[in-house]
Amino acid sequence: MVLLGYSLALLMGLILGMIGAGGSILTMPILVYLLGVTPMVATGYSLMVAGSAAFLGAISYWRQKQIYLKAALIFAIPAMITVFLTRAYLVSHLPDSIIGVSLDHFIMILFSFLMIIASSFLFMPLAIPSSNSSQNWNIKQYSKAITSSICVGIISGLVGAGGGFLIVPALMAFFDLQVKEAIGTSLAIIAINALAGINGDIASGVVFDWSFLILFTILTLSGLIFGISIGSKLQDRRLKTLFSLFALLIGITIFVKEIISLF
Repeated sequence: MVLLGYSLALLMGLILGMIGAGGSILTMPILVYLLGVTPMVATGYSLMVAGSAAFLGAISYWRQKQIYLKAALIFAIPAMITVFLTRAYLVSHLPDSIIGVSLDHFIMILFSFLMIIASSFLFMPLAIPSSNSSQNWNIKQYSKAITSSICVGIISGLVGAGGGFLIVPALMAFFDLQVKEAIGTSLAIIAINALAGINGDIASGVVFDWSFLILFTILTLSGLIFGISIGSKLQDRRLKTLFSLFALLIGITIFVKEIISLF
């Protein structure tokens, strides 16, 4: 199982490199079901993996001038603060059971819902904005963007997901960014959020198994680099459709498994 888990970490990075998004959402099930990491600890590890992959991707987009700094700052600052507070104070004080369900089961059920939603977002094509109205913002627009970023921060902090499937549409809606610019900006935001979340864990006294985490992350990033090199030769849309269906199946499977285990 351990060898399979590490092999899938490499495969996950490969998928992430080929399709450009979504692959890191497989981190949680690999860590929990194959490598025996408890769900709560796995959320922190997942942040590390998602953040490292996002950072690597953000460098590439930065070189292509596909990161919009104003949007990154407006969205990242509230999300970063929220992720830190969630990991440092909320997660560490969650009760052992929530609505009669153990915390571990609750986290995985919540994650399965997130995975199902994320797969739906991956399946749908992103609408291309028609104008750049972000130049004339008002308080209402700032409020909507900040509210969205706080929601992303809470979700990332609770289940360890990067939240790119939420960030990209939000950036396109609030800042009228083109698809590639929204993806590049979202990667920068995810990397910042992950760093804040990891610091939140450290502040709350969480002890990481760094040797395990670094090995898992290196394998994922190795797959990511290779995936990027071959991704341009493949049909991007078809890959995303297949992966979204696969992620949907995994999400439903996790949900059913966790529900059955309650009885």
